Amino acid sequence: MEVEVGLSKPVALIACTAMALFYVAILYAPTLILRLPPPSSYQEFMIRRFICATISSIVSVIVCVLILPTRSREASSLLGVYGIRMDHIWQAVVFPLSLTSLMYAGSWVLKSMLLLNSWKEHVKHGGGLSLDCIKNVLQMFPGWTYSTASNVLVWRNYVVAPLTEELVFRACMIPLLLCGEFRVSNVIFLCPIFFSLAHLNHWMEIYSRENYSFLKSSMVVGLQLGYTVVFGSYASFLFIRTGHLVASLSAHIFCNFVGLPVLFARGKGIVSVAFVAGLMAFLWFLFPITRPDLYNDRTDNCRCWHGYCSWN
Repeated sequence: MEVEVGLSKPVALIACTAMALFYVAILYAPTLILRLPPPSSYQEFMIRRFICATISSIVSVIVCVLILPTRSREASSLLGVYGIRMDHIWQAVVFPLSLTSLMYAGSWVLKSMLLLNSWKEHVKHGGGLSLDCIKNVLQMFPGWTYSTASNVLVWRNYVVAPLTEELVFRACMIPLLLCGEFRVSNVIFLCPIFFSLAHLNHWMEIYSRENYSFLKSSMVVGLQLGYTVVFGSYASFLFIRTGHLVASLSAHIFCNFVGLPVLFARGKGIVSVAFVAGLMAFLWFLFPITRPDLYNDRTDNCRCWHGYCSWN
């Protein structure tokens, strides 16, 4: 192990709380502290937030380097503490993604049914899969690619937000809490609390969007916080079990892309059946597919920060 136990619980909690608050507070620094003029466009507004989130992540990493009781200051060892590793990289991507996708069995079934119905309507009105149709799709692809790559919301949802959040709330906080001698099971449920606190800043935005209805905005925020706690626990579980940041990061991007799992659909009972089957399969494979030996060559002498291979 690259880290010795020697961090007190209060220090670990204070550091994690400060990181969570700083992650949110710095988003408002351009206008409240730097007194910059209001952004001229939504894209400029988001770029400012991207810069702030990046700075917050860098500061959090530096703080962890300074206070974690690491024996080695070599780059490879320090990166390993944050779960940034190149070994077993494909396992860390493919296995967690496959596991996560089981929770969306209902969504896959519903999307397949909608696509099938759409295709039937297309054929019914004289359409079909022709050479001209394929050419049109290929001609539209470059424009779609450019439009997607230049969309600031795509960068927020699938690049900046997942990367910075996983760095701060998983890669930085989990080593701190584990070195503070918190039990692994407690860390899995403690980290999401900090993660959910970072989403409370959305309340004012939702409050104004819901015509300043306190009840509606609170319900929306409550639903979001509930989801972030559940996902945060799962992401923390993946990070600790695999020792790979990319495991939780890929799951984060995937969930942002797909959205909330579909539990049921009116008039389509098969969707609910698929969801329940997927949930049961997810629970069945949760531990086997995240076995530490799948992601590490030697689990009796691993390079982890606090013995994540010793799961019991």
